[in-house]
Amino acid sequence: MRPKTHVKVTRKGQVTIPLPVRKDLGIKEGDTLAVWEEDGKVILEKIDLPEPGQPVGQEAYKELTRELDKVREAWR
Repeated sequence: MRPKTHVKVTRKGQVTIPLPVRKDLGIKEGDTLAVWEEDGKVILEKIDLPEPGQPVGQEAYKELTRELDKVREAWR
């Protein structure tokens, strides 16, 4: 585990994930992250979305559509 790093929140609520953390987790531009609050902490989780045309099971499809609906709702 890396030592803690401090980041500032912009007026738009944005933060920059430090490069070493992005490298460790394989996070790159355009990746999707799930975000939620848990016990007073902000949790980010990288979501590996299937490629277009890649088959997924019915449960995975339902979960993906639920996540997409949450993202769409947050942007409104």
